[in-house]
Amino acid sequence: MRDETVISARLLEWYDRHARDLPWRVGPAERAAGRIPDPYRVWLSEIMLQQTTVAAVAGYFHRFTARWPTVEALAAARDEDVMAEWAGLGYYARARNLLGCARAVAARGGFPTTRETLLTLPGIGPYTAAAISAIAHDSPETVVDGNVERVVARLFAVRTPLPAAKPELVRLAASLTPQRRAGDHAQAMMDLGATICTPRSPACGICPVVDLCRARALGIAAELPARAAKTPKPRREGIVWVGTTPDAALPAAILPAAVLLERRPARGLLGGTLAFPSTGWDGSDQGPPGDADWRELGKVRHVFTHFQLDLTVMAGVLMGQPRRGQLIAQSEFDPAALPSLMRKVWNRAKDQG
Repeated sequence: MRDETVISARLLEWYDRHARDLPWRVGPAERAAGRIPDPYRVWLSEIMLQQTTVAAVAGYFHRFTARWPTVEALAAARDEDVMAEWAGLGYYARARNLLGCARAVAARGGFPTTRETLLTLPGIGPYTAAAISAIAHDSPETVVDGNVERVVARLFAVRTPLPAAKPELVRLAASLTPQRRAGDHAQAMMDLGATICTPRSPACGICPVVDLCRARALGIAAELPARAAKTPKPRREGIVWVGTTPDAALPAAILPAAVLLERRPARGLLGGTLAFPSTGWDGSDQGPPGDADWRELGKVRHVFTHFQLDLTVMAGVLMGQPRRGQLIAQSEFDPAALPSLMRKVWNRAKDQG
């Protein structure tokens, strides 16, 4: 029997005993009993998990599915409600694509079953299409995320640094994908990477395929996957204004009667979210949003995928109507619904006001 076949069989045996209990997952015992994964929940979890950890996503997933239990319900949701629930997950283009995809799926009467058709939907790329097809429909698709890349790089001792190694890792991962139980196999690979074949100090002693791991045999498991040297992220600077109404400034622990926010453009950074007016860091070149005795409260730092941002926080009590944005009353203002960058801004203003 080929090593690839042995690896797949052992992983499925291990998964049947040790599969993680995740809110979006139909476990091996449930599948054996005839329960079928819901493509909506598979899709939603995969979109949420992009660039985010399982621990961070679980709460969001529970709230989303409680509020919008079906793709049709999500498709009918207001954009601003979805963006508010998404706040904190980051990468807001995903939330916009989430709504676009939900509406496209609802219009066609349900999720397609093939990888090729899934790829035609907004926000679904090759990885997500393969994951939905394999996990929800048990199609023999190869699903390769960061955990799977690490497992495969070690199993086959692939020394080529990432990202150049990606095509080879996908090809090798495909050699492990079985024709039956492809969805369980994909999740077994992910679980192995998340719990045993971890980035640092892999627990090789309890790995179900340790004797077939070439990197382990060579003593280089902890060194793989190799990565090309990172270039330093460029730094941007900007200004953000926290404006409040005259009858309440920003003393600690007291919310203002009203706070000035503006809707970000639909496309671009923090797209479609409510945020404090800002300038200089996102290509805009605007002055203060209104007249006030603006005072500087220091800087907040935030790291985006491609750059590091330092925002100077200005706070003040507005005199007259603002020139842009909208005043949100205290009863409607929820700092938790702000993007994480803007929550940092609010905390700086609140704590130092």
